Amino acid sequence: MRYTDVIESLRASYDNSADRREATDKEDWKLQERAAFLARLRANGARRLLEIGAGVGTDSLYFQEQGLEVVATDLSPLMVAKCREKGLDARVAGFLELGSELGSEFGSEPLDAVFAFNCLLHVPNADLPSVLEGVRRLLRPGGLFLVAVYGGDGTEEVWDGDPITPHRFFSLRTDEQIQDFARESFEIVDFHTRDDTGIFRSQVLTLRRAEVHHRG
Repeated sequence: MRYTDVIESLRASYDNSADRREATDKEDWKLQERAAFLARLRANGARRLLEIGAGVGTDSLYFQEQGLEVVATDLSPLMVAKCREKGLDARVAGFLELGSELGSEFGSEPLDAVFAFNCLLHVPNADLPSVLEGVRRLLRPGGLFLVAVYGGDGTEEVWDGDPITPHRFFSLRTDEQIQDFARESFEIVDFHTRDDTGIFRSQVLTLRRAEVHHRG
């Protein structure tokens, strides 16, 4: 399975769920993780943040209101429209575009931070290294990257129990898998799991772009 095999179905799924997500409050554990990342960003002197898989823009708006310069991206045009209604700089973009065509639009100055909450679980393992490497290229050395995903036993499949239609593809990686992928492009600052996140256990990683890159 490749990202190009699932991208159009994912776009339709999130277009179909934009209004529902706009009306849904964010869970406490997500607010806690977001606030903890903001504290790290402040300690790291961050000014410019990119959110990928931004959804309706709730998190991007939070970071913008905290004084950061924010760009939000999402695969879904309807989600991006919700972001723009909130006054956000928002663009339609898939994950594989981030380090290439879209990257040039962010200007010559590298980003200080990237935020990706519950979106990279839609990227098949075959394409995850390319996506992570694309993010790495956008970050300045020392820049921080928050990744939160639901974990599992390594299964990659369309979830038949998905409440959203079309049903979405999920890659539910083991703790070892997600950390191994992360180490290909980043230093792991922190890794922890949470069991208070609903149906699936959550994996939360804070990653840093190293000064010198030794991939592979």
